[in-house]
Amino acid sequence: MSFKQTATDILKHVGGESNVIHLGHCSTRLRFTLVDDSKVNIEELKKVNGVIDIVNKAQFQVIIGNDVNEVYNELQKLGNFGNDKSNSKVTNKGKRKMGAIFLDFLVSVFQPLIPPMAGAGVLKSILLLLSVLNLIDENGQTYIILNNISGAVFYFLPIFVAITTAQKLKVNHLVAAAAMSILLFPNMTILLAEGASLFSIPLTNVNYASQVFPSILGVIFYAYMERFFTKVSPKPIRVFFVPMMALLLTVPMTLLFIGPIGFQLGTLLTNGILSIYGTTGWIAVGLLAAGLPFMIATGMHKALTPYAINSVTSLGKEMLFLPALLAHNMSQSAACFAVALRTKDTILKSTAVASGISALFGISEPALYGITLQRKRVLIGVVISCLIGGLSLGILGVAGSVIVSPSVASISMFVDPANSKNFIFALVGLLISLIVSFGITFISWKDDKQQTKDPINKKATSTVGTINIKQPIEGKVIPLSEVSDDVFSTKVMGEGIAVIPSTGELYAPVGGEIKMVFNTNHALGLEIANGIELLFHIGIDTVQLGGKYFESHVKIGDKVKAGDLLVKFDLNKIVEEGYDPTTITVVTNKDQFTVKVADSKAVNNNEALMLVTAVEN
Repeated sequence: MSFKQTATDILKHVGGESNVIHLGHCSTRLRFTLVDDSKVNIEELKKVNGVIDIVNKAQFQVIIGNDVNEVYNELQKLGNFGNDKSNSKVTNKGKRKMGAIFLDFLVSVFQPLIPPMAGAGVLKSILLLLSVLNLIDENGQTYIILNNISGAVFYFLPIFVAITTAQKLKVNHLVAAAAMSILLFPNMTILLAEGASLFSIPLTNVNYASQVFPSILGVIFYAYMERFFTKVSPKPIRVFFVPMMALLLTVPMTLLFIGPIGFQLGTLLTNGILSIYGTTGWIAVGLLAAGLPFMIATGMHKALTPYAINSVTSLGKEMLFLPALLAHNMSQSAACFAVALRTKDTILKSTAVASGISALFGISEPALYGITLQRKRVLIGVVISCLIGGLSLGILGVAGSVIVSPSVASISMFVDPANSKNFIFALVGLLISLIVSFGITFISWKDDKQQTKDPINKKATSTVGTINIKQPIEGKVIPLSEVSDDVFSTKVMGEGIAVIPSTGELYAPVGGEIKMVFNTNHALGLEIANGIELLFHIGIDTVQLGGKYFESHVKIGDKVKAGDLLVKFDLNKIVEEGYDPTTITVVTNKDQFTVKVADSKAVNNNEALMLVTAVEN
C-alpha cells in the first residue's frame, strides 16, 4: 500500500485541505474536524486502499489501523490543517467544536448513570410485574424494601449527576457532590417548604429530588470557583481553603438562582418535547424510530437522554423515546437474523447472528455498524420496520418507565399498574417490529456476488499452524461486543478480547517483535509467528491523556518473549480522570488469519484466550 496515495485520496474525499479545520489521530484512526461534513464523499472514501471504515461521531473519524502513523505523516505533508491562526477556518472551528463538545459533555455526564438507573428501574418493573400477577404483596415489607432500592437511586440522582459532571470537568467530584447534597438535605428541604430567605432574598421552594439540570449547572459554577481559588490560594492552605471558598459561594448561588433555573430548564425541555408529541401524536414515535439508525450512528440520540430521565423521574413514564427505541432494537435484531438465514457467506452469517442476539438484548451498535449501515437493502428494511413498529407503539400509547435500552430482557419496563394493557401493547409493538423487519430483509436480501466469490472465504477451509494467545493483563475478560467503542465492539479492527484491568501492567502474551509504539504509550503493535499482527489498546479514548500515566517499557524493533512487561500505567489515575480503562487485544490482519476466542473468565495472564490460525494462500 502506498501511504502517500492513501493520504492523497483521503484528503480529496474529505473535501480537500480547505475543508479541514483540524487533523489529529490516535492509534487506529484519523480524527478530522471539518468545516462542512456535506463535502465528504463517504462512498469513495470507503473505497480508498487502506481505509477500514468511517465513523462520524462528534469527530469525523477515518479508521486506518496499524498504519495510521504513516498515513497521518503523509497527510501532514499535503497541507496546513488549522495551524495558521489567521486562517478564517479557525473561526468556524469554534462553532464546529461547540456541537461536538456539547454532545461529548452529555455522553460523559449521563452515560455512567445508565447502569444504576437501569438496574434499579428494571428491578422496580419486575416487582410491579410480580405484584400485578399477585406473586408478591405490594403492601408487604419485602416489596417495600426492594422497591425502595429503585426509589433511593432516583431520589439521590442530583448527587450522582454532580459526581459525573465534576469528573467530566476534572474538578474534585466529592466536594462537588457535597455542594449539591444541600439540595436533598432534610433540614434544608423542610426550611424551603416553610419559606426561607438568604441574605434577605427569598428562596424558591423546589423539590430537587430526581432532578438533573440544577445539579449540572451548579457543578459547572463550582468548577469555575474551584479553579479560581486554586490559582489565588497559597499552596500550604489549598487543602481546606479551596473547597471552603468554593462551597461558600456555590451553595448560596445554587439555592438562590442556579437551582431554580435548572429546575425550570428541565421542565421546559420535557414540556417542549411533550408538546411535539401532543401535536403530532403517535406519528412522532414512528418518525423518531425511523430516524434512530442515523441518530445512533452519529451519537445524536444521546441528546434525548436528559429529556427521558426528566420525563421518567417527574411523570413516572416516557412515551416517545423509549417506545421508539424498542421498535428500533427489535428491527435491527430481526434484520440480522434474516441476513444470517439468507447469506451464504459464513463470516457474514456468524457476524449477523452475534449482532442479532446483541440487538435483541438492547445493544444495537454491533448490528448497526456491522450489518445495517453497510448494506443498503438491510438499512431500507430496518427504517421501514422501525417506522411501522414505532407507529404501532405510538397508536397504542405505549409508555416506558425505566431508563434502559428496551429489549426482551427488560420488557418488564413497560409494566404499568395503572394501565394493564400497556405491557400487552408493548409486546404487540415488539412482535410487529420483529416480523416486519425479518420479512422485508428476508425477501429483499441478495448476497454480494463479489463477496460470495471472495477467495479469502474459499481458502479459509484449509489452514496451517495455530498460535495460542494468553491474557496480556490481569483482570476480568469480557467479549469485544461489550466494549464501549464501536470500532472495537463491531470488530472492524479485528477479532480479539478485552479485559477490565485490575492492575496497571500489560505483558506480552507471546513472543514477537514490537512494530508500533504510539507516542502516547497507550497502544502498541506486536508481530508474532506467521506474521500475526496484534494490537494492544489500553483504555477508551485515553489518547486524550497525551501520554500522562503511561510508561512504555519497549520500543519499536525490540524482540520480546512471553511474559515481558510492555507498558506500565497508573490505573487509578486513569479512572479518576473519567476514562474507561478496558484494554483491548485484537488480531488486525484478519484477512490472513482466523481467530477463535475461548470462553474464559480467567483473572490472570496464564490462560490461553485466543487461538489464531494462519490460512493457506
